[in-house]
Amino acid sequence: MSFVRLLAVPWFLWLLLGADRTVAAGLLLLAIGATDWIDGWLARRLDQVSKLGKMLDPVADRLAIIAAMIGGLIAGVLPAWFVVPLLVREALMTLLTGWLMLTGRGTIDVRYLGKLATFLLYGAIPSFYLAAVDVGRGVFEPLGIGAGAIGLVLYYVVAGAYVGDAWRLRQRPAGNIGPRQERS
Repeated sequence: MSFVRLLAVPWFLWLLLGADRTVAAGLLLLAIGATDWIDGWLARRLDQVSKLGKMLDPVADRLAIIAAMIGGLIAGVLPAWFVVPLLVREALMTLLTGWLMLTGRGTIDVRYLGKLATFLLYGAIPSFYLAAVDVGRGVFEPLGIGAGAIGLVLYYVVAGAYVGDAWRLRQRPAGNIGPRQERS
């Protein structure tokens, strides 16, 4: 499913910027977010968690969110107060995880709080899209603002936890990506 979500990102951008179909783009983004949750639930439920899936899932999440933010800013459907902090956080986390991977120090485990933040952002972004074209503006605009603000705060809280994880991993010799000890 992560691969399908990756393929949906260019379609989303075409709907938003090429075809000027903001509602369809927002609904597709909502579907991308829903399939993210379904994908994880099925993988755990069916005991089919794979290394490829663990790698593709966050990549699909990040690409979808970045495409939605940049596309939404260009199309004028997302407010800058929402987009700029998200892009800054994404850039910092990309640098951090890239450094860990390039130095062979391992990866950071996804946290539940990070999944919750992503869920809220996947709800906020389509809400802004729908409100921008006056589809239920009285419902979707406050929903986008509320879920977006809470999602932003949680995104930064969990980013702090990820930085702490990376700080601990930096002590590991380069190339040592064996099993980690359990956290206490």
